[in-house]
Amino acid sequence: MEGAELAGKVLSTWLTLVLGLILLPSAFGVSLGISEIYMKILVKTLEWATIRIEKGVPKESGLKNSASIGIIQRDESPMEKGLSGLRGRDFELSDVFYFSKKGLEAIVEDEVTQRFSSEELVSWNLLTRTNINFQYISLRLTMVWVLGVLVRYCVLLPLRVTLAFIGISLLVIGTTLVGQLPDSSLKNWLSEVVHLTCCRICVRALSGTIHYHNKQYRPQKGGICVANHTSPIDVLILTTDGCYAMVGQVHGGLMGIIQRAMVKACPHVWFERSEMKDRHLVTKRLKEHIADKKKLPILIFPEGTCINNTSVMMFKKGSFEIGGTIHPVAIKYNPQFGDAFWNSSKYNMVSYLLRMMTSWAIVCDVWYMPPMTREEGEDAVQFANRVKSAIAVQGGLTELPWDGGLKRAKVKDTFKEEQQKNYSKMIVGNGSL
Repeated sequence: MEGAELAGKVLSTWLTLVLGLILLPSAFGVSLGISEIYMKILVKTLEWATIRIEKGVPKESGLKNSASIGIIQRDESPMEKGLSGLRGRDFELSDVFYFSKKGLEAIVEDEVTQRFSSEELVSWNLLTRTNINFQYISLRLTMVWVLGVLVRYCVLLPLRVTLAFIGISLLVIGTTLVGQLPDSSLKNWLSEVVHLTCCRICVRALSGTIHYHNKQYRPQKGGICVANHTSPIDVLILTTDGCYAMVGQVHGGLMGIIQRAMVKACPHVWFERSEMKDRHLVTKRLKEHIADKKKLPILIFPEGTCINNTSVMMFKKGSFEIGGTIHPVAIKYNPQFGDAFWNSSKYNMVSYLLRMMTSWAIVCDVWYMPPMTREEGEDAVQFANRVKSAIAVQGGLTELPWDGGLKRAKVKDTFKEEQQKNYSKMIVGNGSL
């Protein structure tokens, strides 16, 4: 009995501390300064570790860091320059070498598939999962790493799991209850309160530190918010500062439970990408939504998949065909504190969240950008590319023309045909095929 009483006291004390020091302040968007102190200590520790690593690693190993730039040295010149002197003459067998070279470069290292794996760090952040290119330096650094493991798994992980369980449970229960109310301004207000409160708790469960820039450009009601996509927690990051009606892929498991609960309280749109009828329904729902200027802004990730925080890939044109005002948002995570990228082909949602909760913290910058509208004579693809370029420049990301769908699908024949057409135009000389 004494053991049970002791366990009960420990549990009650733990929950009281979580409720009083973290849960209630985060629910109201207030900080007691604990997370700020933690981040200062963490920054100082990682700076010290970086200095120790730089002193302990021999100069010859500096070649390893250059590997993050690329495995091979590429010739990025266009086809016309690579096959200089070809215009206006017939095909020669030696032309094959140019295409063979490009093919081998793509096999060794292409610029697409590397965007679907975690980005490399310049210096080790004392996490075991990122120490592939690092080695034993000193006993002192090893002791700091052991202390970090104890802190992350014995202190932070239980705390974060508790907060995440409370936040997700409140979100599911709260949206389910609010969903039972008839449509009214009261229901909309309660839905916003539930979403904001629960998302703030969940962000605190990840030790999230978010820096919002240009708040005067926050998406307005009746508009469409588009952002680059790195992780499912992008939604939490943005919803902590304002509510959105979301559009996204249907998921199973834990994510599916959350989606089904949320849609009861707010007009989110979940669809199956493979179903053509779902895609038509989404377009119709979006047009109806933006026609009502009293409704929440729609949040869309036009890439359609998670990219590893280094690049922005092709924006699907569907979001830019329906009209309305586009509110671009750029999101950039700091990988030194934790890798926010979700490799869905490697980790399920629960495994991914555990990796997040055993990281040091989630630190990111969010830039709200001036609203953009479709210009006269501009088609949906051109508009999408213009918005994508603006987000890439603001977030310091690499802009790529490739479809994120290549993560799971083969290259479309149209891409191959485009290269064939370019080569044919050079052979013919007058641009006709």
